[in-house]
Amino acid sequence: MTYYEGVKKMEEMGVNDNYIQGWVAGFLNNPEIEEQRKTDEYEAGYEDGAEHSDANFANFC
Repeated sequence: MTYYEGVKKMEEMGVNDNYIQGWVAGFLNNPEIEEQRKTDEYEAGYEDGAEHSDANFANFC
């Protein structure tokens, strides 16, 4: 999965914004956001993005 395919698919599905932000950061290998701003959705997205996975998109619609 490419970056653009993943983002487009998430936007079309209506995936949670925090999950998308985490997925993008993980995919691009960016550092995680500060602890007080993390959500469960962000952390799940970060993990999936780091693995370039789209398997959990539907869980965050």
